[in-house]
Amino acid sequence: MSTTQSERLRELLEPLVSSKELDLEEIEVASVGRKRVLRVVIDSDDGVDLDQIADVSRELSEKLDESDAMGEGEYTLEVGSPGAERPLTEHRHYLRAVGRLVKFQLTEGGELIARILEVDDEGVDLEVPGVKGRKPTARRLTFDAVAKARVEVEFNRKDKKEEEA
Repeated sequence: MSTTQSERLRELLEPLVSSKELDLEEIEVASVGRKRVLRVVIDSDDGVDLDQIADVSRELSEKLDESDAMGEGEYTLEVGSPGAERPLTEHRHYLRAVGRLVKFQLTEGGELIARILEVDDEGVDLEVPGVKGRKPTARRLTFDAVAKARVEVEFNRKDKKEEEA
């Protein structure tokens, strides 16, 4: 049974990332001109800071040097976090986005921008912002009603701003 390079890399790197109580969110091998780039995205319930990224980067680099997972030739290792406008693809992503504004692409068509209030195994409870002075409304979305979801950047968020800084 053959496996892809990304699957082999995940098998090699995920235990190391997990040992740091972090999640290995994404692995991507890309060609940039003549060079290859290995992009690794890590995260946790509390987010990741630059020191954690640097530590994981060093350890991943050592692990990759000991193996032949990247094959012959040079490559660049980039380790980072998901970023501000991360897509929500796993249940844990929705849990981490509680309180955040999210843009939902709905499976039945259309889109919705709402704040996640609660998450359970079946879906999310939302607060849909009011338009033109109207009060916000509550809405429930099941996960099967969501085609895509992405956190929206908020520059003027009024709550929890001081706690997150």
